[in-house]
Amino acid sequence: MDTKAFFESINGKKIALCGMGRSHLPLIPLFTKYGAKVIACDKRSREQLGAAADEAEKNGAVLSLGDDYIKDLDVDIFFRTPGMKFFTPEIEEMRNRGVVVTSEMEVFFDICPCKTIAVTGSDGKTTTTTVISEFLKAEGKTVHLGGNIGKPLLPEIETITKDDYAVVELSSFQLISMRESPDVAVVTNLAPNHLDIHKDMQEYIDAKRNIVLHQNAFSKTVLNLDNDISNSFSGNVRGKLLKFSRRQAVENGAFMDEKGDLYYAENGNKTFIMNKDDIKIPGLHNVENYLAAASAVWGDVSVDTIVSVAKSFGGVAHRNEFIRVLDGVSYYNDSIASSPTRTALGTLSLYDEKMIVILGGYDKHLDYTDLGRLICKKVKTAVLMGATAEKIKTAILSAPEYKEGEPVIVEVSSMEEAVNAARKAAVSGDKVSLSPASASFDLYKNFEERGEHFKSLVNKL
Repeated sequence: MDTKAFFESINGKKIALCGMGRSHLPLIPLFTKYGAKVIACDKRSREQLGAAADEAEKNGAVLSLGDDYIKDLDVDIFFRTPGMKFFTPEIEEMRNRGVVVTSEMEVFFDICPCKTIAVTGSDGKTTTTTVISEFLKAEGKTVHLGGNIGKPLLPEIETITKDDYAVVELSSFQLISMRESPDVAVVTNLAPNHLDIHKDMQEYIDAKRNIVLHQNAFSKTVLNLDNDISNSFSGNVRGKLLKFSRRQAVENGAFMDEKGDLYYAENGNKTFIMNKDDIKIPGLHNVENYLAAASAVWGDVSVDTIVSVAKSFGGVAHRNEFIRVLDGVSYYNDSIASSPTRTALGTLSLYDEKMIVILGGYDKHLDYTDLGRLICKKVKTAVLMGATAEKIKTAILSAPEYKEGEPVIVEVSSMEEAVNAARKAAVSGDKVSLSPASASFDLYKNFEERGEHFKSLVNKL
């Protein structure tokens, strides 16, 4: 369906938008403009919603709030918010009644007129998505960047032309119901994550698999050869398959050799791109992100542009973000690290010397055993907070590598206490990083809010 046909089809229809967050509020004026009757649904009360409720009503929506916010809804189309479990009795009941259950991202993919490039994975997806966008912008293309990375794209669909590029980050919550895949799909890696929402690891993997399942024969897929789960999607690929690896050469795709040189290979020929030291943002995980991004845009972006961006791009906020040096101590914000693998592949992979790391947060029911072993090797002081503090402490103390006082474990109850404890433990030359290995939802709305709070506390020291 094209954009015009979609908007004609919603005239007179009753549309429920479940969740009044950043992806749904901008849809209200768009849908009402085309004659739809919009019901804005949210479990929160009017007082909790505050200005969002006022904005929704001002733009023509009727409100349905509180515990029964989606019970017995008389609607034609129901837009699910990404954070809402896909398999719920209320949604199942709606499907059985013939209600169209969809999401902002699904509709966007259905009607988007331009080339779509989408990235998913457990780690690295935001940086890879951003780098792809930077490549295309530097090449002079018009880019619409969104999805899980920050802003909804459906509200700006009317401004998108066929010559533009839509670059989208997709979470498992968005992908679980997707029946339309992008023109170019990238899977950075997959490891256990979000097991507090998904019923099991298989459901999480199957949700991610949707990024390739619905591609056609003219599509392109970029998979991580070094990650077994990502690589296992190879059998689902219908179009052009590219692999990336920082450990071995690939026949088609991008790789790094033993000297740290990055190449793109295709049909027996290889093209030199750059050396890993040309990449401004540190860490081998970021080499992987560049290999994935280069593979995604190969043919649309020149090698010179790829190298230029690599040398100048300073990284995405909350991803090993440098804050300041105080009394000879360097402070970093890696609040994005919301899983054990994210902390292991991020902060703990970047430096040879032992660090002071603030860990802990909301419990997504993940295993911390391997991280506990790595903490013993790479951390001199572990400052623990939040719901997962006890699990991380147990993983450290039970690790074969643990020695009495190595690392020192400090338990705190707030970010303020954590920052003060880290400062007290640090001496000149040390590095302090917030890298929680846990989600933020026990104390914060999201990882960005957590990272901003940490940065403000460090800057006030």
